[in-house]
Amino acid sequence: MNAEIEEIAKTTYELLLEGNRRFVESELENDPDFFKKLAAGQSPEVLWIGCADSRVPANELTGTKPGEVFVHRNIANVCVHTDMNMLSVLDYAVNVLKVKHVIVAGHYGCGGVMAAMGSKQYGIIDNWLRHIKDVYRLHAHELDLITDEKARANRLVELNVIEQVYNLCKTTIVQNAWKERPDLEIHGWVVDIGTGYVKDLKVSCSGTANLGKVFTLD
Repeated sequence: MNAEIEEIAKTTYELLLEGNRRFVESELENDPDFFKKLAAGQSPEVLWIGCADSRVPANELTGTKPGEVFVHRNIANVCVHTDMNMLSVLDYAVNVLKVKHVIVAGHYGCGGVMAAMGSKQYGIIDNWLRHIKDVYRLHAHELDLITDEKARANRLVELNVIEQVYNLCKTTIVQNAWKERPDLEIHGWVVDIGTGYVKDLKVSCSGTANLGKVFTLD
C-alpha cells in the first residue's frame, strides 16, 4: 500500500512539472518574448488579498495575466494589524508598486469561516480563527437570526470581508497613502465558487470618512 501511495504522489509531482512545460510552450507559441517581458519587472495596479483555498486563484478568476495582479493569500482572507506578512505585502504594494486597487476577496463555502462558527479544535489555526469569531461577535445580533446554517455561513463570509476592508483602511500604510494620492481604493468581493462570478459588496473606500474618529490618524 505504501508503494502505491508513493507512486501516486510521484505521478502527481511529475504532472506538475509536465504542466509547467505545457504552460511555457503555450505562452511562447502566442508570444516568443512573453517571459523576457515578464522578467523585466512588474507594474500591477491591483493587490489581491484572498483566501488560501486552492479553488480561488486570483488571475484565473479575473482573467488577468501574470504580472497584472499582486497577490497575498491566507486562511479566510484575514487582515489584522499584528500580521507582519500581510502588512509587508500591503506596504510594498501601496508604496513601491503604487497599486490603485486593493481587493479583499472572500468566497462562499470558506472552510475557515465555517470552522470559526463552531467549537471544534483544529490546532494552531484556532488562534487565527479567533479573528473571524470576533467578526461573528460583532454581528451576532444579525447572524443569530439566520436559522439556515449555510445562509448564516455565507453572510459571515460577507461580513468577514467587510471587516477586513475596514481593517485595511485603519492601517497607517493606507491612511498615509491617502494623504499623498487620491487614486487608492479598497474593495470587498466575495467569489461564488458554484458559479465563478464575483459579488461586489459595495463597500469600496477611498478615504477615512467611514471610519470612527478613533481610527482616523493625523
